[in-house]
Amino acid sequence: MQFVVFYSSEPSALAELQAVYPRHAAYFQAFAAEGGLIGIGTFDNPAVNGSMGIFTSRERAEQFIAGDPFVLEGLAVPGEIREWNAVTFGPQDAA
Repeated sequence: MQFVVFYSSEPSALAELQAVYPRHAAYFQAFAAEGGLIGIGTFDNPAVNGSMGIFTSRERAEQFIAGDPFVLEGLAVPGEIREWNAVTFGPQDAA
């Protein structure tokens, strides 16, 4: 079982998001190295469509949210943590 969190942000916060991004990137890279973060990224036009993170457990999702610089700075708002039944079909070509 995996857990997904969708994030939203205000389109007007783009400059602030870009300024905080290096701290956010360092945080998610360190978090992934510890285990529990499967993937994270934005949708097209992230200022409007947001982003999401995929975690190995609800607890790891909660821990990530609690320390995420975007969340702590009030630049991203996490939605509910949703359980996700992932179905995979093998290796995919990277786009």
